[in-house]
Amino acid sequence: MKIGIYPGSFDPFTNGHNDILSRSLKIFDKVIIAVVKNSAKNYLFSLEDRIQMVNQLFKNQENISCIGLDSKLTVDLASELNAQAIIRGLRAVSDFEYEFQIASINRSQNPEIESVFFTPDEKLTFISSSMVKELASYGGDISKFVHADIKSALINKFKN
Repeated sequence: MKIGIYPGSFDPFTNGHNDILSRSLKIFDKVIIAVVKNSAKNYLFSLEDRIQMVNQLFKNQENISCIGLDSKLTVDLASELNAQAIIRGLRAVSDFEYEFQIASINRSQNPEIESVFFTPDEKLTFISSSMVKELASYGGDISKFVHADIKSALINKFKN
């Protein structure tokens, strides 16, 4: 079975993330979404909330699972889960340099785990979780950028 691990903050999970996930499922039999906790970032949603939201989106899909990642390297988790690759999305050329560095570091830790890059549909390249959060915070229409359940969670978060 070909397994890919798709790490990210997913704060929140956007249609751009979903597009990368859909593309990766054309190559991998199973994708494990790893919701990361990076102590250097401030999140709108807790790690537990982000995991729950992603699990809710894919609750009926056996080839997609979601776990939290806060205490180890992604490459180590990939090895533990028998994943062959780490899935990453590239929206623009500006993403490439950073992702290339991360892929090289991961390879230095475990050369058996590949990094696989996907580009989203052109209509989704400008979507980022940060942009969606900012737009939602001002009451903008985010329905084109996130699933309805995520939209509701964002609206509720900014009401409070």
